Amino acid sequence: MKPVRELMNQDDFLKGLFSAIPCGVLIVDPEQKVLAVNSVIERIFGVSDADVTGKRGGEVLRCVHADDSPDGCGFGDHCKICLVRKTALDAIGGKQVNRIRADMELLIKGKPKDLTLLVSAAPFHHDGERLAVVIIEDITELSTLRARLKTEHTFAGIISQDARMLDLFATIKEIADVNIPVLIQGESGTGKELVASAIHNEGQRASEAFVPVNCGALPEGLLESELFGHVKGAFTGAVKDKKGRFELAHRGTLFLDEIGEMPKSVQVKLLRVLQEGTFERVGGERTLTADVRLISAANRDLKNEVSKGNFRDDLYYRVNVVPVFLPPLRERKEDIPLLVEHFLKTAAKEGLENGGISRNAIAIMIEYSWPGNIRELQSAIRFAIVKSRGKIIQPEHLPLELRSPESTRHARGPRRKLNRSAVSRALIQSGGNKAKAARILGVGRATLYRFLSDHPGFISS
Repeated sequence: MKPVRELMNQDDFLKGLFSAIPCGVLIVDPEQKVLAVNSVIERIFGVSDADVTGKRGGEVLRCVHADDSPDGCGFGDHCKICLVRKTALDAIGGKQVNRIRADMELLIKGKPKDLTLLVSAAPFHHDGERLAVVIIEDITELSTLRARLKTEHTFAGIISQDARMLDLFATIKEIADVNIPVLIQGESGTGKELVASAIHNEGQRASEAFVPVNCGALPEGLLESELFGHVKGAFTGAVKDKKGRFELAHRGTLFLDEIGEMPKSVQVKLLRVLQEGTFERVGGERTLTADVRLISAANRDLKNEVSKGNFRDDLYYRVNVVPVFLPPLRERKEDIPLLVEHFLKTAAKEGLENGGISRNAIAIMIEYSWPGNIRELQSAIRFAIVKSRGKIIQPEHLPLELRSPESTRHARGPRRKLNRSAVSRALIQSGGNKAKAARILGVGRATLYRFLSDHPGFISS
């Protein structure tokens, strides 16, 4: 048997491979003219390899805008924003591009049809000339199926029938494919990371990494290393080089949660990355770049933090290109029955059998102010399932704070200030766990730490 590498050098093998790929394949030259296509292109678009040689990509794919300009495909207004053309040009320029989503209107069997394509491209050399191989996948049926599976009250894992949330669903669709920074603001537990994930999954970067970082969970030194990486020996414990989250999120999405807790020194370095697109690892000298879509989140009014001097105004305007606001659960109470039903079904799938929930129990939940928002609701449902022992959840199975008359009187706002009484109750309820106490209070972990440091001896007392 001949060695595999020798086999790969044979023309028959390459020709067979070219024809066997189950996606459309075009070979394009620097003038964007097609040199060859495979059998998939021939079958879908009703062309032959010989007929398309020397034509431009839009003519081969039967783009409805191919003849908009008297100069032909590549010169019209639509050509300037055509992602298939851009991907081919990027590859001819030496860049490899993976699975960019492109919505196109093409003539299929003489009739205009909207298609959703995934376009990839890579450069290669032949006879001293740089060419591009362009791979096209038709995912129109898959996209249509996904749209049908989205019910009236759900979108990308988010459940709601509230008018503001339905507007949010529309906003996610509008901004998903636009590579601009988004700032999501809302109280703790409202689902900011779920919205960030939805923006990522609905966009062109869905096949790449979604990398979350909680800026309030790490001290200053560790946060800088976490974001930008470090080199061996940069500090005690840096025993080897480590990539930061910017590098890990290359071509994907970086989600900065609790960005309002970010120290000023790290804010300066983040601003530089957003302005110049470059950074260095901690202790390193080599300048690095990363292609990252940035989504940030804050559980308090970031503009107010700017006015108080806690957050840089220039960074604020960089991250807040598209503002998104999540209403607290107490302002969208019509969603509570939907969410309860969802959490009951999820618990059943995980082995927590239950008999559903009574109307009286639902009524109590609707009246409650939910300071911990959806996260608290989910915990309350799990608590009630355990207490009811698989039977129908009644009011007596709900957590005590939901049944207390005082529970509906004090609704927490997004700018709530900490006090000794509230912190004391949260620490007791969490068993001394500061991270859980911060979630109960609806503030970032760093905010609680600052309160405790400002009140020495508080925990011991």
